Amino acid sequence: MNALGRHILAEIYGCKAEILNDRKRIEEIMVKAALEAGAEVREVAFHKFSPQGVSGVVVISESHLAIHTWPELGYAAVDVFTCGERVNPWDACNLITSMFNAKHMTATEVKRGIFEEEVKVSNL
Repeated sequence: MNALGRHILAEIYGCKAEILNDRKRIEEIMVKAALEAGAEVREVAFHKFSPQGVSGVVVISESHLAIHTWPELGYAAVDVFTCGERVNPWDACNLITSMFNAKHMTATEVKRGIFEEEVKVSNL
């Protein structure tokens, strides 16, 4: 069975509120996580909410990393979706968890685009 990609859905708890509320720092951490996992960064978009919280996405050649934070709860919802064999999404998730000084992380990996046999895609 072949999968086109791996999608990690991470629940990150016990994070430092000041990190989760800092748009620039979140962006730096997410880009660093993508690069350290071996991804090729294409575009970056982050937004700081009032009074608190940050959402953002790092678009990579292999798919994306996305985040939404709740600083008041010390919680971040993160997803890392990578296609191909070169990039390991767990490397990015683990780095993000570490850089948030998190106390706990749970995550689920979902295989995306599962095919029982090799599929040839025609050029449209």
